[in-house]
Amino acid sequence: MKIRAGFTLGYECIQPTPMLLVLNIHPSRRADLLTDELLSFSQPVRARTYTDSFGNRCTRILAPRGVIKISTEFEIRDSGEPDVVPLDARQHEINDLPDDVLVFLLGSRYCDTDRLGDFAWATFSNTEPGWPRVQAITDFVHGHIAFDYQKADALRTAYGGYCDKTGVCRDFSHLAITLCRCMNIPARYCTGYLGDIGVLPDPAPMDFNAWFEVFLGGRWYLADARHNIPRIGRILMARGRDATDVAISTAFGQAALVQFEVLTEEVIQDRGVRPAALVSSGSASGPEPRP
Repeated sequence: MKIRAGFTLGYECIQPTPMLLVLNIHPSRRADLLTDELLSFSQPVRARTYTDSFGNRCTRILAPRGVIKISTEFEIRDSGEPDVVPLDARQHEINDLPDDVLVFLLGSRYCDTDRLGDFAWATFSNTEPGWPRVQAITDFVHGHIAFDYQKADALRTAYGGYCDKTGVCRDFSHLAITLCRCMNIPARYCTGYLGDIGVLPDPAPMDFNAWFEVFLGGRWYLADARHNIPRIGRILMARGRDATDVAISTAFGQAALVQFEVLTEEVIQDRGVRPAALVSSGSASGPEPRP
């Protein structure tokens, strides 16, 4: 399967403003690229890339005064296979976890484990450890939070999502991650592209998406509390402790988001292939809320 993806983002700065961008696909997917995936800027800027401590490709720029547009479009090869459901994946004892995984058991900016620990143990302690417990948490979050673009709140934590019972896909992920961590399951936040491939189109505007991964049976497995069904065609951009680590842009000054367009669609090559995805749903870790 081939997927075409990309975006155009516009920011308006009242003065030259340093910005940190996490807008490239994750290095683990670069071997699948069929075309170049390069960031283009509408104004001359000096861009410098580096790899952060979570393995994400990041870009630093000094955005000039006025409006700057950042864009890319690329094609990528995908297996076309749905997400793996590891029914037998076992949960590790904490003493058996690799050292670099332990950070994903700790509380973080949006994953306030200290406020949800008692609830998590009261609700999920009788579930079977491992993937069945992750599935129970994912099922709970999927049914507990109502998706609503208009209720996006960049300050909402996992506990806030639990109390408000509404939000966007980052809220689903933060709550599920936090409950997993409370139950001693390492969990990390993911952001990327997810077009409506193999599912009915969503009428909402395209956006980046958030999901999460859990460490079971010696490896990381994907889970998605927002959709709660295996999906096709995910393109990972970044991983971290929560949305703070993978925000698509961080401005060290005033930078208003004035344009936001995301594309994710299957490239149709032959007759009889299922229709391309024209829209995607959910909201990830960019500047929120958006109209």
